[in-house]
Amino acid sequence: MKFRQALGRIRHLLKKEFIQTLRDPHTRFVLIAPPIIQMLVFGYAATMEIRHVPMAVLDLDRTSESRDLVERFTGSRYFEIRMPAASRQDLRDGIDRGDVLVALEIDSGFAGRLRDGHRISVQALVDSSNSNTALVALGYMNQIGARFAQDYARDRAGRIAPQVLMTAPQVALETRPWFNEGLESRWYFVPGVIGNLMMMMVMTLTAFAVVREREIGTLEQLMVTPVRRWEFIVGKTVPFFLIGLFDAALIATIGTLWFGVPFRGSVAVLGIGIVVFLFAALGLGLFLSTIAATQQQARNSAFFFTMPMTTLSGFGTPISSMPMVCQHLSYINPLRHVVALLRTVYLKGVGLDVLWRDLAPMAVFAVVMLSISILRFRKSLE
Repeated sequence: MKFRQALGRIRHLLKKEFIQTLRDPHTRFVLIAPPIIQMLVFGYAATMEIRHVPMAVLDLDRTSESRDLVERFTGSRYFEIRMPAASRQDLRDGIDRGDVLVALEIDSGFAGRLRDGHRISVQALVDSSNSNTALVALGYMNQIGARFAQDYARDRAGRIAPQVLMTAPQVALETRPWFNEGLESRWYFVPGVIGNLMMMMVMTLTAFAVVREREIGTLEQLMVTPVRRWEFIVGKTVPFFLIGLFDAALIATIGTLWFGVPFRGSVAVLGIGIVVFLFAALGLGLFLSTIAATQQQARNSAFFFTMPMTTLSGFGTPISSMPMVCQHLSYINPLRHVVALLRTVYLKGVGLDVLWRDLAPMAVFAVVMLSISILRFRKSLE
């Protein structure tokens, strides 16, 4: 009898929460349009690849060899020559103004030293104010320079001693990328974007739940009802859980179909991971709503947690390159585990026998946060 009464009270709370959330056209728009827009923006913008890097070239040699080297840069998809410089000062001015990111200087005598078999250096200038982009650009430049030197050495040996070249041992490194054969960074980032959007949407919406009850006065009405603390929490959790589930399916479908990210895993395994993570996000959002006195405080608290969680999730920066303290802190971050789970399910297609290592911490986090939220809630305005 008591259980049926509790179910009746929860049903009325759910009905009230759905009506209150969905009757506002602005709220309905926020639940659908922003996740789609953010998925598209993040899907295109979040990438570790750099292409069409603005580049300046100063060729003081002006020989067929120097032109061949320059053409290898222009023919790649990574660099775009914006200014053929006439002097070293032009290179410096271009980098100072931000017109170019990298510059290549080929001194006179470049071809002559190559033909004589001497080692020669080509200077690469890089704007390192953005260290990550500078490192990636330098890596591309080193690859192009090494390939040019290798091809020139082979051609030179073929002209001088073709018999020696034919019998000389060669070692070729054949790469076989697994799971992401084309090395598409978007395949890596889109699953991470799905996890981040779920966290932001569910935690932000839930963080306003109890605070809104205080501000609009409905919490006073709940004080005189027989609604228990756990019933109130269930009434607040289930609607946002269903909304989060809908948004997760929406953005996952867009990320998979629009960006062509392969899905090699099981839908059931993915669903289990998303459900556990949503409970973790709901628990954190409810906890924030119980400690905030106003909606402004709830918004600021959600922002305070969202940024560190995103940073420690491994979404953009490998966790292995973080300080050891941050690596240990990341283990209590549910976003870290869901990002790893999504990427693994999408690209590797593994099952629960591997993913339980990420599911277990999220489940523990969800249980702890939901329990704390229930204990903290008091049917009072104080």
